[in-house]
Amino acid sequence: MGSVRKASAWLGLVEDNDERYYDDEYTEGAAEGGDAWVTDPRVRVASESAQVQGRRIATVSPDGFRDARGIGELFREGVPVIVNLTAMEPSDAKRVVDFAAGLTFGLRGSIERVATRVFLLTPADTQIVSGESAGRAQDGFFNQS
Repeated sequence: MGSVRKASAWLGLVEDNDERYYDDEYTEGAAEGGDAWVTDPRVRVASESAQVQGRRIATVSPDGFRDARGIGELFREGVPVIVNLTAMEPSDAKRVVDFAAGLTFGLRGSIERVATRVFLLTPADTQIVSGESAGRAQDGFFNQS
């Protein structure tokens, strides 16, 4: 879909027929099986036992800016979110990062770049522990000098 068409669809001037996001076969199959996804299948959340204990982390690899809502919903629930933007176009990736920065600011969380185009969004009650210098003594076992 071209950029003019995307902008027109976003403004509501034309009908958005992007089949990538609205797959009728997928939604019908989920209803028949009775085992429907609670979240988008592109979002992976830790097991139910971790959910009960409050230790969940979601990883999201959005295809476009439309997937930002799923990131926001997970973050509002207090789930730390790892956002992998490597598969996105740079312009859409920038929009998602801007959205994530506003989201973390509004909910008093934090955003940290983990790798190139990979970000960690953490809620206010989550502490990030960096393991870079922890446990490394200057004259320790790995000192090769």
